[in-house]
Amino acid sequence: MTSIILFLAGLAAFGGWWLAKQRISAKPWLEEGLAGEMPGTGALAIPAAKVGLGVFLAVVGALFALFISAYSMRMGMSDWRSVPMPRLLWPNTGMLVMSSVALQWAVVATRRGDEDVVRISLLAGGFFAVAFLAGQLWVWRQLEESGYLLAGNPANAFFYLMTGLHGLHMLGGLVALGRTTDHAWRGEAPAGIRLGVELCASYWHFLLLVWLVLLNLLTGWADNVIDVCRGLLT
Repeated sequence: MTSIILFLAGLAAFGGWWLAKQRISAKPWLEEGLAGEMPGTGALAIPAAKVGLGVFLAVVGALFALFISAYSMRMGMSDWRSVPMPRLLWPNTGMLVMSSVALQWAVVATRRGDEDVVRISLLAGGFFAVAFLAGQLWVWRQLEESGYLLAGNPANAFFYLMTGLHGLHMLGGLVALGRTTDHAWRGEAPAGIRLGVELCASYWHFLLLVWLVLLNLLTGWADNVIDVCRGLLT
């Protein structure tokens, strides 16, 4: 239940942040400006690509919410045998955090017009993302060598399913990130790739949020933190 609440709260926070960036609450009929621009800012109206990404993330978020709900209900059955969580999951999480930070730095660099920082940040974001995926594959290998096979137990199946689904979304993001990075290294101006960089960064932030919730679901770290806080207060 804690994981579901965290996930829904995280989605709400991410959605609010994303909408705030797009100036959804603006009232253009009360302001003056050029046609096709957001009055008072000179910024163009929300690109269709950003609207499309928002819709896609909403669908993906709903999909993961269903899996999280199913996991929470299924783990109460008598045949459930929890999977021991390899310690490598924590360094992997650090890799994903670094990837998200690097892409956010790329966004800042595109707004400043700093081509060198944009290129380095995009490369760093891709490197840490690949490191995360490689680490996840190694986690799978460790579990398989320990006898925790896909068909061995419902808990095993859920672990491989949810982490694999998250990894597939990461691979899809790497394709888009690779194209954007290629444009940057071919000498395209930061202004020309700004939209692509922003889309990649938003997607990465979303996947980081999803992974943190999945990590809590699989390891129960948030519940442990809550128990510690309750102990300190009582």
